[in-house]
Amino acid sequence: MPSQIHSTAIIHDGAIIGDNVVIGPYCIVGENVSLADNVTLRSHVHIEGLTSIGEGTQIFPFASLGTPPQDLKFTGEKTKLIIGKNNTIREHVTMNPGTKHGAMETVIGDNCLFMMAAHVAHDCVVGNNVIMANNATIAGHVVVGNFVVIGGLSGVHQFARIGDHAIIGGMSGVENDVIPYGRVKGERAALAGLNLIGLERRGFEKAEIRQLQRAFNQLFGDEGTLEQRLDMVSTDFSDDKLIMSIVDFARAKSNFPLCQPRKK
Repeated sequence: MPSQIHSTAIIHDGAIIGDNVVIGPYCIVGENVSLADNVTLRSHVHIEGLTSIGEGTQIFPFASLGTPPQDLKFTGEKTKLIIGKNNTIREHVTMNPGTKHGAMETVIGDNCLFMMAAHVAHDCVVGNNVIMANNATIAGHVVVGNFVVIGGLSGVHQFARIGDHAIIGGMSGVENDVIPYGRVKGERAALAGLNLIGLERRGFEKAEIRQLQRAFNQLFGDEGTLEQRLDMVSTDFSDDKLIMSIVDFARAKSNFPLCQPRKK
């Protein structure tokens, strides 16, 4: 089907518009923007830069995508914002492209929900099926895994990593890496356990969750150093892919230590 473009929208020459795209009133689409099939811009959406938006994504009023990064080191280099398929980007969401000091691109996966006024900064990588609630923000170079939930009014420090299936409680400040399946909360966020409700909702077996809980208790227990406990967990659960994904995450090179439970 042909695209539907409102008479008040401004589409710059060079923009690539797919089939069945809807561009509502007062939207602005820059010359280097690519909109795949079935993308919808409700109204008053601003998209510029080397920005591509995947099939079926819906963008709501006053979202601003692809504008220059909020980085004083940015000097106008040609960097990208790549947004995947079937995302929902609500009102006032902002997303910035990459920088030459990072990966030169910001990448958003598929099937994500970005609620009102969420912000994705330069050089971030966001996985699939991620939810960022109202006013949630991630700073530059953050890596977010698949099926992550970031609660409202939360902030994630630049270069931090959030593992698959983790959940960040509302109004949390995340300064360290969050393990896969972890649950963190607090003004300066601490690890509060596993994301048990999320795991159940996504169909993890009870036996799998019990194993994860045993490994979690061992990994964040009182005996030895964290490295020693990692060795113990990797030995005791070497055949468990879910648990080994936590071990691999913990051992990967990072700018920050792991977010851990508060000491009693």
